[in-house]
Amino acid sequence: MDTEVLIIGAGPTGLTLALWLTAQGVKARIWESRHAIEQTSRAIGIQARTLELYRQLGLSDRIIAASHNGTAMNVWINGSRKARVPISDIGTGITPYPGTYVLPQEIHEQILEDRLAELGVKVERGVEFLDFNDHDSYIHARAQLNDGVKINCKALYIAGCDGAHSRVRSSFGTAFQGGTYPQEFYVADIDGNGGALNGQLHLDLSDHRDLLLVISYNATSKARIFGAAMTHEIALEASEDVLFARLAARVDKLGIQLKSVNWISIYKVHHRVADHFRHGRAFILGDAAHIHSPAGGQGMNTGIGDSINLAWKLAAVIHDQADSSILDTYEQERRAFALKLVNTTDEVFTSATSPGWLARFVRTVVFPILAPLLLRIPAVARFAFGTVSQINLNYRASPLSEAGSRAVSGGDRVPWVPSEYEDAEDNHNSLSAGSWHVHVYDTAMDDLVQWCKAHNLPLHVFDFTRKAKAAGLRHNAAYLIRPDTYIAAIDPSGGPGLFDEYFTKHGFRLAGEEGHISED
Repeated sequence: MDTEVLIIGAGPTGLTLALWLTAQGVKARIWESRHAIEQTSRAIGIQARTLELYRQLGLSDRIIAASHNGTAMNVWINGSRKARVPISDIGTGITPYPGTYVLPQEIHEQILEDRLAELGVKVERGVEFLDFNDHDSYIHARAQLNDGVKINCKALYIAGCDGAHSRVRSSFGTAFQGGTYPQEFYVADIDGNGGALNGQLHLDLSDHRDLLLVISYNATSKARIFGAAMTHEIALEASEDVLFARLAARVDKLGIQLKSVNWISIYKVHHRVADHFRHGRAFILGDAAHIHSPAGGQGMNTGIGDSINLAWKLAAVIHDQADSSILDTYEQERRAFALKLVNTTDEVFTSATSPGWLARFVRTVVFPILAPLLLRIPAVARFAFGTVSQINLNYRASPLSEAGSRAVSGGDRVPWVPSEYEDAEDNHNSLSAGSWHVHVYDTAMDDLVQWCKAHNLPLHVFDFTRKAKAAGLRHNAAYLIRPDTYIAAIDPSGGPGLFDEYFTKHGFRLAGEEGHISED
């Protein structure tokens, strides 16, 4: 066997999968057809939930250090600013990452690739994946190098992180159903000064289906702009001078003096979800499995979530710590979310670009007035942030989730509880190992302590503070937490009996070495 998991595609989805597998002792190999990191990517936003998951890999600090935190969202109508909504700390109390983090994908990818190299895994570039065959106990993949030389790889599993035109998806023949929006859109990387280039986010909605989103990725001069590409305004056939003049006129409405257009890309927006995310020993992730509108900055972050969901399950099966049937839950959990996401972003995107009079009225009159007012209501702000940041994503309907209380149940992300003491860590810090964990808030029962030691499960005991109570956690209940920081099961009595049943029911096998107990 050449490797245990062969990954096709070295975007954020593939790189994250490789990082998680490597961190869990799985041998991974990653093929990428591009010779270098693409400099014209559309993805630019990193959600709080992604940063929480990166924290397990020790990557969140690097990402934040390279990112720009947008302090506010401004809403403009026909070049006139109508509203300003502060967003720099909209998620305070929900997550350790409460802001809006902006980082161009090429910088993001470089950070991930550098970390992967530190772990001893090098991205194999200039390798064009051709196809694979599934031989039941392994897969055999073929690829071609630049000079035409064919190479082969035998692996236990193959993961297609190779984008919307995925050859891995084509190789196992699942349908990719959905549609294409009629409009064309553009993204451009610009340098300029003044007006909306103030480190904030700016959304300009006109009454002619002409939207413009300006996302600064530094405080004064650099931004990505996204807009509807009317063929009479923006066209790839235009000369550089004409193109510059058209973009300059468009951003001038927001007070921006355009200095340079570093690059521009015109594209169609699609919304599609594959019928299946798994076929035998092959999996598809990210854009290979689902594509949707750019509304809310969800695409790249969803692919990263796919990677982490699959990685811990593959690691468990490869290390003989779980039955292979557990791999079916990757599709069950992630496809359900992808379908919901496509439907939600489709509604938002259609509303933002619809030419109808009612949509125009809502977009240009109602939205600028109502949105700031609603976001001043704490419950509304929390829900909005939790939805966009993917913190509200849950797997309550998954077969791997045992029901709990209405507030916190199996399938939920572990609520974040900040410490009430300066020298103490929050409860998410204990999840950095990427393994199964048990949390208790106040006192752990003796039989739970002994059970965790016997099964090599880290047990973390926290104070039952007012913040823990406010987060919906129960006094002295025991929480069994999956490697991806979602709750698997809750025993209200604080004992281990339910957990024994859980592992037996789902085919997980725990080590017999002694674990450790910590009081945080």
